[in-house]
Amino acid sequence: MATTSNQGAAAGPATTKRTARGSATTRRAARTTRTARSSTTETSTQPKTRAEQVQVLAERAVLVPVGAGLLARDNLVLTVRGMATRYSTRSGFERELKRYERRGASARNRVERRVRRTRARLERELRQNRRGIERAVKQNRRQLERQVRAVRKDLEKQSGIVGSRVEKLVTDAQGLIGSAS
Repeated sequence: MATTSNQGAAAGPATTKRTARGSATTRRAARTTRTARSSTTETSTQPKTRAEQVQVLAERAVLVPVGAGLLARDNLVLTVRGMATRYSTRSGFERELKRYERRGASARNRVERRVRRTRARLERELRQNRRGIERAVKQNRRQLERQVRAVRKDLEKQSGIVGSRVEKLVTDAQGLIGSAS
C-alpha cells in the first residue's frame, strides 16, 4: 500500500496522500479486528439465555453466604488455635498477663503525661492572662491618676484666675462707688 522513496520525488503530493490513506485504512482494519476479538471473548463468558442468567444468579446467591461462613470459620479456628498456644501452659498464661499489665501501665502513664502537660499549659496560660490583666489595670490606674492631677492643677489654676478677677472687680467696684460718692 505504501509507495517507495524513489517514486516520492517524481510523484509529489499525490503519493503522500495515497500513503496516508493506506496507513489510516490499515489502522482502522486492525482496530476493527481487535474490537471483534475482544467482544467475542467477553461474550463467551457471559450467559446467553435468560435461563443461564437466572442459573448464574442463583449460584451466586448460594455461594456468597457459604463462602462468608467458611471464611468466618477459618478466622475463628485461627483465633482459637492462637489462644490455645498462648494460654496452654501456666507460664504462657502468666507471660500474657504480664504483657497486658505492661500495656495497661504504659497506657496509664501516657494519659498521666498528657494530663500533666495539659495542666501545665493551662496554668501557664492563666499566669500569662493574669499578668496581662494586672499590667493593664496598673497602666489604666496610672493614666487615671495623671488625668486627675492634670484636672486638679487646671481647676486650681482656674480658681486662682477667677479669684483674682473677682478681687479686681470688687476693687474696681469699690473705686467706682468711692468716686461716685
